[in-house]
Amino acid sequence: MRAVVQRVHNASVSVDGKLVGQINAGLLVYLGVGKNDTEKDVEWMCDKIANLRIFEDSNGKMNLSLLQVNGELLVISQFTLYGDCRRGRRPSFDEAAPPEIGEKLYEMFIEKMKQQVKRVEKGIFGAHMEVESMNDGPVTILLDSERRF
Repeated sequence: MRAVVQRVHNASVSVDGKLVGQINAGLLVYLGVGKNDTEKDVEWMCDKIANLRIFEDSNGKMNLSLLQVNGELLVISQFTLYGDCRRGRRPSFDEAAPPEIGEKLYEMFIEKMKQQVKRVEKGIFGAHMEVESMNDGPVTILLDSERRF
């Protein structure tokens, strides 16, 4: 499982011109599911993102987590995080999970995060989405559950 995690002042997602998710200060997460991912990857990613200390404390140091600042979360499905561009000019998505597995683990991620985070919003899996955000910092972190060891 791969994620691009951005600290934001606010973020929103629209599908077909209709707002489907919106948050205030917190994290915007683009989440990609790989073909070999399991519930263990979901659990690791949830724990890592919820507790990632990338918010500033009173001394201006990145020392607080999403949970500690009572931040919000917007999650966008993003299979293109598994795009392999090493050969040719068109990315290969062979390592991305098929849609039925990808959607299942994406929804599992959302549900597990809702157990910890006060507000969790999401895009629509498989839809063409328009995402707007105001980055804070900017702070952008790349996470990959395959590289957790």
